[in-house]
Amino acid sequence: MFEAVAGLANEHAELEMRLGAPETHADQRLAKQLNQRYAELSAVLATWREWLALGGDIDAARELAADDPAFAAEADELTARRATVEERLRHLLVPRDPTDAKDAIVEVKSGEGGEESALFAGDLLRMYSRFAETRGWRTEILDATESDLGGYKSVTMAVKAKGTPAPGEAPYALLKFEGGVHRVQRVPVTESQGRVHTSAAGVLVMPEAEQVDVVVDDNDLRIDVFRSSGPGGQSVNTTDSAVRITHVPTGIVVSCQNEKSQLQNKESAMRILRARLLAAAQEEADAEASEARKSQIRTVDRSERIRTYNFPENRISDHRTGYKAHNLDTVLDGELGPVIDSAVTADLEARLASLEE
Repeated sequence: MFEAVAGLANEHAELEMRLGAPETHADQRLAKQLNQRYAELSAVLATWREWLALGGDIDAARELAADDPAFAAEADELTARRATVEERLRHLLVPRDPTDAKDAIVEVKSGEGGEESALFAGDLLRMYSRFAETRGWRTEILDATESDLGGYKSVTMAVKAKGTPAPGEAPYALLKFEGGVHRVQRVPVTESQGRVHTSAAGVLVMPEAEQVDVVVDDNDLRIDVFRSSGPGGQSVNTTDSAVRITHVPTGIVVSCQNEKSQLQNKESAMRILRARLLAAAQEEADAEASEARKSQIRTVDRSERIRTYNFPENRISDHRTGYKAHNLDTVLDGELGPVIDSAVTADLEARLASLEE
C-alpha cells in the first residue's frame, strides 16, 4: 500500500504549482476542489515523512545500543511510535468516497407515531443543528412542513463548512452515517397515562451537488406552482409562491414553500433535486462497486433502523456499531461526535479489511 506514496508525492507537487497560478483562483469551485485534494495529500506526505524519519532513528538507536544498552530502550520506544504512525498512514491511504469533501443536505421526516414522531423529528433537527454549531458549520433550512404541536412532518436543512475542511471533516463525510431510521422510546406529550411509546423518524443525508456535478436538462423538468399552506406571513394562501419540481426521467419530486418568493423556492427545490440526483447516481455506483465499497457501514437501504433513543434510561444505542452510552440528553444537545466516530471507525476498519483481502 505504501508504494502508492511516490505517485501521490508527484500529484502533490503538481497541485502546488496549479494552486500558485492566478488563473486557478479565477474559478472558485476549481480552487476549492484543488485545495481539498492538496490538504488530503499533505496529510499523507507529512505522515509518510514521519514514518521514514522514525525508521532512520530506530536504525541509529540499535547501532548505538551495541555500545550503550540504554539505547535499546529508546529503540523499543521509537519502534512503538513508528507502529502508531504506520497505522495512521494506512488509514490515510484508504481510498475515500469522492463525495466526502462536499457539504450536506439533511432531510428529516416523521414516520410511525403521528405527532410524537413529528416532535422527535424536531429533536433530531435540533441535534444536527447544534452539532453543526460545534463544528463551525453554517446551516440553512431549505424547506419545512410543521406539525400542529410544533414538530416537523418534514424538514430539509443544508449544512455548509467554512473554508476548506481537513480530510474526512467535511459535513457529508461525517453526517452521511446518519442516514436511516431513528427510533425513539419515551412518554409522548399526548400520553395521559404515562406509558412509554415507540415511534420513529427517517433521516436522509445527501452530498450537496453543484451545478457542474449534476447536469439537469430543463426539458426534463415539470414545474408547478401553488399556494403555500404553512407559516409565511401575508403571502400564505394569497400568492402562488410554493414550487413543485418533477424530474420526469427519474420521477423524483421536490416541493418547497418555505420562502415568500417563488424564485427562492425554485432555487431551494433545485438544490434538493440536484442532491437527490447525485445521491441516486452514487447509490447506483455503490451497487456496481468492489467489495471494498460494499463493505461500508453506510447502508444504501434507507429503511434500516440504525439507532434507538431511550429517554427513560437516558440511553442511546447505535445498532450498526454496538455503541451505547447513557448521555442521551447531551447527545441531543449536539454532542454527537462520539456516536459518529464509532461509525467512522467501523467504516474504516471494514475498508481496511476489504483491501487486505
